[in-house]
Amino acid sequence: MKARDIMTPNPVVVTPEAPISRAAEVMRDLDVGIVPVVDGLASMQLAGVLTDRDIAVRCVAQRHDPTCLVRDHMTAGHIDTVTPDADISEVIAKMELDRVRRIPVVGEDKQLVGIIAQADLAVKLGPKEPLEVEHMLERVSEPVPAIS
Repeated sequence: MKARDIMTPNPVVVTPEAPISRAAEVMRDLDVGIVPVVDGLASMQLAGVLTDRDIAVRCVAQRHDPTCLVRDHMTAGHIDTVTPDADISEVIAKMELDRVRRIPVVGEDKQLVGIIAQADLAVKLGPKEPLEVEHMLERVSEPVPAIS
């Protein structure tokens, strides 16, 4: 099974210049916990991601204004991605390594083509490989060791 077989294709996106409130509306309306951030709607090049946790910790907890911009609170820089041809084992390995519950799927030139969430793995892989999905959920959910 490949990433393309389980990904949600063409996810709704925001740009870095969008207000954080717009990203929150997308999450609410679609009942999702992540919105991919792209450089522009024409290029669809992945620039980062914004999660519900990013909004809570980086915006609300810091008492920022809801009109602040996505770019001020998104996760950018190193974001693990997979290609549509990636094997499911690679998808799971990257999710476990970074302890993330969702991973963007990109094509040529970092163009966003989809996203894979834990739920996608559970629904589409779970019936065939229930133990693999169970172990992945455990490993992704393990707390990060404290740095002393």
